[in-house]
Amino acid sequence: MEPINTQFGDYLITTDKSKMNTDDVFYWLSTISYWSKFMPRVTFDIAFENSFCIGAMLGERQVGFARLITDYATYAYLADVFVYEEYRGQGISKIMMEVLFEIDWVKQLRRMMLATKDAHDLYRKVGFKNSNFPERIMEIARPNIYGDMETRC
Repeated sequence: MEPINTQFGDYLITTDKSKMNTDDVFYWLSTISYWSKFMPRVTFDIAFENSFCIGAMLGERQVGFARLITDYATYAYLADVFVYEEYRGQGISKIMMEVLFEIDWVKQLRRMMLATKDAHDLYRKVGFKNSNFPERIMEIARPNIYGDMETRC
């Protein structure tokens, strides 16, 4: 599948993993995010390699990122969406979602899911809504699986 590269002002929105700065992505996810703090680098590398990713680049700097965990045919889970704080408010996450959800194979997926604490409005703009059948959705949640620095010593 051919990578997508779209200019958005000074930013490059890309699905080309070779253009992404994985050090910037790993740093944000493992130190700033509330959902994957303390994630080991090896875990990040495996997740990155096995997902469809989209990023926002300003030169060599990764300023935004998202990934779809998917089988490319029927299902995807949207995860790890972020924009570095100093770049927020410019429409970067919105354009990343628009580019992602305009991809032909993504439009053909039967189901997409995500979990969010505070970005419901962003995701509603691209078609997400509360589940029609929340009683059918189950999970195993291990929010502290990576531990924290105090318990790792």
